[in-house]
Amino acid sequence: MGAEQGQRMPIEIGLGIQSDKRPGEYAAIARTAERYGIDVLSVFSDLLFQPPIAALLEMAAATSLVRLGAACWNPYTLHPYEIAGQLAALDLASDGRAYLGLAKGTWLDAIGREQPKPVGHLRDAAGFIYALLSGTGEGFDGEYFALQPGVALRYPVLRTRPPLLLGSWGPQGAALAGRIADEMKIGGTANPAMVAVMRDRMAPGAARADRSADDVRLVLGAVTVVDRDGAAARSAARREVAMYLDAVAELDPTVEVPADLLAGVRDRLRDGDHEAAGRAIPDDILDLFAFAGTPEHVAAQAQAIIDAGADRVEFGTPHGLTDLGGVTLIGEAVVPLLDRTRR
Repeated sequence: MGAEQGQRMPIEIGLGIQSDKRPGEYAAIARTAERYGIDVLSVFSDLLFQPPIAALLEMAAATSLVRLGAACWNPYTLHPYEIAGQLAALDLASDGRAYLGLAKGTWLDAIGREQPKPVGHLRDAAGFIYALLSGTGEGFDGEYFALQPGVALRYPVLRTRPPLLLGSWGPQGAALAGRIADEMKIGGTANPAMVAVMRDRMAPGAARADRSADDVRLVLGAVTVVDRDGAAARSAARREVAMYLDAVAELDPTVEVPADLLAGVRDRLRDGDHEAAGRAIPDDILDLFAFAGTPEHVAAQAQAIIDAGADRVEFGTPHGLTDLGGVTLIGEAVVPLLDRTRR
């Protein structure tokens, strides 16, 4: 990250991009985002979508300034050896603009993958990856991943330690981020109250590393649909956010989503009716789990998160009623409304 302990980097704006597009579309989005001063481009690694590395390499070739990374790779479906190789390739292709994003992943039961001991797996994955990239040959003796001494890569590595972003909601994952990460992302939330919650959860781990939780950059990101037609934007966002609400609603300790509401959303999703699932989500709940509406409304949501102390707001897919249209509107009409002055 380049920031010294106790020094806070500027507040960033990022875009979270789903890997569901055709070749060439990622480059167009990336060029547009960079033209409007977007700081970070993240590609999701959601189950059953394209692996993020192809999109990231395409965007690296189309840009020169933005930071790039997967948010996030997970060590249950991709061995840390493979993650290290993809990270190294991205860092070379982007001339040192890559970050390492790790999370335990979601919905892996659909492919028969269990996720035991996620904190230990994430800790060991990061240690393994950095040991391999270091080139020292010292190896890594982890509880879940081990690298034999003397093992070395057979290709050049630009940086031995690109910055680490951990994705998590829980107290243990947050404490791990406080101890070892440069950044922590809470995915699927637009709730400013989560900033203080996660700072508190990171604090014990940060103390173990002799630093403050404020030394870990905090990222909040969620489904985003922005359009001049605010009603159309919110209708589209409801459809998109339904499946994420199913995954994260119960993880937010500051929000009580009615059990019958959540059950109804899940039933409709199970039936494959995302439209009906979205219609069941009321406005107040939508605003806590998505950025949705006119540019002015979305900017006000993002400003509340910035004012609460977040270090980056990440506007997630699909961005608008069309991908490129949404990115353009975020750049032209949302970002200029934001006050990114630290208070």
